[in-house]
Amino acid sequence: MNKREFLKAGLLMGAAAQLPLSSTAKDIEFKKHQKKHKNWIWARPNQRDKDDDLKTRYASFKAAGITGLFFEYDSERHFRAAKAAGLEAHRWVWTMNWPDLVSTHPDWYSKNRKGESCADKPPYVNYYRWLCPSREEVQQYLEKYVSDTLDKDYVDGIHLDYVRFCDVILPVNLWDNYHIEQTKELPEYDYCYCDVCKAKFKEEYGTDLNDIQYPEASLSWRLFRYNAITRIVNNLSAVAHQHKKIITASVFPTPEIARRNVRQDWTNWKLDGICPMTYHGFYKEKVTWIGDAVTEGIHFLNGSFPLYAGLYLSDFKSDDELGQGIRLALQNGASGVSFFGNVTSNVLAILSRELAKPIA
Repeated sequence: MNKREFLKAGLLMGAAAQLPLSSTAKDIEFKKHQKKHKNWIWARPNQRDKDDDLKTRYASFKAAGITGLFFEYDSERHFRAAKAAGLEAHRWVWTMNWPDLVSTHPDWYSKNRKGESCADKPPYVNYYRWLCPSREEVQQYLEKYVSDTLDKDYVDGIHLDYVRFCDVILPVNLWDNYHIEQTKELPEYDYCYCDVCKAKFKEEYGTDLNDIQYPEASLSWRLFRYNAITRIVNNLSAVAHQHKKIITASVFPTPEIARRNVRQDWTNWKLDGICPMTYHGFYKEKVTWIGDAVTEGIHFLNGSFPLYAGLYLSDFKSDDELGQGIRLALQNGASGVSFFGNVTSNVLAILSRELAKPIA
């Protein structure tokens, strides 16, 4: 089961300025971002693809209004074919969920409120192995990985995914699949309570986490974890900008949901673009909710960087619904959309049609 199947079953502009912008400069920069929509596809390179097929496919993407691709795997052939078609080619990477290091660095992994490490007892599914963001060695490992990735001349930028804590609360559409009712924060899904996190929390706030009767209700403890992820992201952003390349991220659909469900405070990140996964079906919402989600994100970003609404194609029951979803995203301030799923010629035609319409 891959990561998106679990969720269902279960960017972008040039590198951001290094100096903080004044509110006036922010407004000008935001308007510049809004002048032209940019649209993206999350993609998995298939080594069986033929070069001629890639040329045709990527040309059709470009003609329909797609700006670039987030490639989940490194494939120089796919990256260069996309770039030859005039598309941006970005490397899409898992960030905090990193199953491959369990055997070599089991101590790097997060522990839940019960003291269980996801190195040997992963929550929900077997590949859910979350690194602890408070550990300096984790930060250094991720920085090197991003730097090595961006050293490649065919990679235009880095796109972060799973840049958060484990889901303390799943989207409501998944509760039946896992026989869970998460109307409150259950200890087995609440991370990270390792010794490093506890020690750093005490150093920063002067409070021993073990002395807090209900840590899940502690505002300081919650903020500490928001900031731990934000620090990871902003350090990776500095790495990307040192390479003069851009950095974007996939995130939970709204600032409120992101903070509540996965301790992800993405409106305070230093990015060049964000792709909130406004997957309405996951939350048992109607297509119109996409507009509400985009509105909330745009409000709290306050022009910091562009927002590209993530659309899960399988959630749309008709062509009209997909067109409505794209239109709602753009009308409510999104700088474009990002598609996850099977991007067919029909999907491209709908995108092209919607982009040709004036934004009401």
